[in-house]
Amino acid sequence: MTATPYLTHHGPGLAAAARALAMILALALSPALSAQEAPGDASTAPSTPTADSILVVKSEHRLYLMRDGQPLRSYAVALGLSPVGPKRQEFDFRTPEGHYVIDARQPNSRYFRALHVSYPNADDRKQAAERHVSAGQDIMIHGLPNVMQKPLSYYQTQDWTNGCIALSNENLLEVWTLVRGKIPVEIRP
Repeated sequence: MTATPYLTHHGPGLAAAARALAMILALALSPALSAQEAPGDASTAPSTPTADSILVVKSEHRLYLMRDGQPLRSYAVALGLSPVGPKRQEFDFRTPEGHYVIDARQPNSRYFRALHVSYPNADDRKQAAERHVSAGQDIMIHGLPNVMQKPLSYYQTQDWTNGCIALSNENLLEVWTLVRGKIPVEIRP
């Protein structure tokens, strides 16, 4: 993978918290993102559109938040250390390919928040069972590690996960805000 500065991190502290709050307020108040209140209808409050599905295109290193089949937002991502090809078994360092669901939110994990992907699905379990191996588990869409073991530049320019999909903390916070409930996730080659 070429060196592309797609992940940024501003460190812990008050400045990062202030930026995160500013981003949330900007999302909530942006006229381009807010629904217009119907004339005379005070019960319809402006709201930020949420995603109804997630599309990850591994070859593009992109995650798309989708709404009604159209991209709502797009983000650069890091993938598993061995990003080409579908995940075939536990510890192969590949990011899965297929259809899944966001089935849990983890505000406190080893990473800056995490959305759990329902890997393995029935097809993944079947192919692993046929080969007498574990399909693996715990695939997440997450931010940077809370405790970085390598320089920040490594996380900004490399595929570095064990098979998960990683975003910058700022982008993960935006995804966290725009993804609600159990929505479909499609991961393409």
